[in-house]
Amino acid sequence: MKTIILCGGMGTRMKEETEFKPKPLVLVGGKPILWHIMKLYAYFGYNEFVLALGYKGSMIKDYFLNERAFVNDFTLDTSNGQIVFHNNTNDNFRITFVETGLESLTGKRILGVKNYINEDEFMVTYGDGVSDINIADLVAFHKKSGKIGTITGVHPYSKYGLLKTDAGGNLVEGFDQKPKLYDYVSGGFMVFNRKAFDYFDSGIMEDGLMNLVKEGQLASYQYEGFWKAMDTYREMEELNKLWESERPWAIWEKKND
Repeated sequence: MKTIILCGGMGTRMKEETEFKPKPLVLVGGKPILWHIMKLYAYFGYNEFVLALGYKGSMIKDYFLNERAFVNDFTLDTSNGQIVFHNNTNDNFRITFVETGLESLTGKRILGVKNYINEDEFMVTYGDGVSDINIADLVAFHKKSGKIGTITGVHPYSKYGLLKTDAGGNLVEGFDQKPKLYDYVSGGFMVFNRKAFDYFDSGIMEDGLMNLVKEGQLASYQYEGFWKAMDTYREMEELNKLWESERPWAIWEKKND
């Protein structure tokens, strides 16, 4: 089963980074956040990806075309171009790169890669969110539901600190700094039957999801574990701090513990 990763947006809310690179290439722990997302899927055996490119998509192509040189020691003979690699640190990804338009909306990007999805089912996620979600469990849930589509519901964190007050609400007793909220939002990590292509159009992906909702064909996989999206520069900094300490989404590392 292939995974479509939406990589075409301009990331306007974190211009400090995205003025010079696409958001999926913003570094977390020295690696693009896109790499972290792909490592999660590959850990569960889903290592075939279709990248829906747009803004600065050539940089994403260039990164993966040259990744072997980036992560390994090598000797280059400039007289004939021969390269000898001294180690072999490589990921097991099979990637299809598809240009889906500079200003295309997410629905159009999904339709733009349709010709590269040959299986009965496929997955979709965003290029800016990480989680420790069990992808195998998500796929099993989707198949059991019998629905055309499944989205993952996750708990977001408040962007603001919340006040803790007494029963009357007049005395501040403390602060809860950016707590996890009880409500669910769509966190990406979606699974679809090919029939879903008939529900999307050139608008935003959510229009297609609403079309599925109207026909009772969209299931919700409610996930209580770790999830965090990178929409702002501050969230990028928070993810880098987490990588330096807990690495909560790096479950591919924990298999060797």
